[in-house]
Amino acid sequence: MGHVNKVSHVFTLSHVAQMLGEDEEWLFEVAEEMDTEDGQLWVVGVGEDGVMAFTDDGIENLKNLVQIHKDAPWIIEERRQVLAAIVKPKAEKPDEV
Repeated sequence: MGHVNKVSHVFTLSHVAQMLGEDEEWLFEVAEEMDTEDGQLWVVGVGEDGVMAFTDDGIENLKNLVQIHKDAPWIIEERRQVLAAIVKPKAEKPDEV
């Protein structure tokens, strides 16, 4: 028998934010560092873009990340700056005469 998924339930980001007493938008930015292997996944419904959710193990991993970000709050701002530099449109060359 192949791999059996042992996840029977997940918790949405908004629920986890409430559980942990954290701001949902800030928690989203923290959780963006996580992968499926860390217990973070997306739940998609009809007509929806998707909702970030966490397994039980994912919540524990997220708690660790929350503490890291509270100890080093500049991490998110540095990531924002890097992303802004990546998506910043390049200056157009002036028309040559």
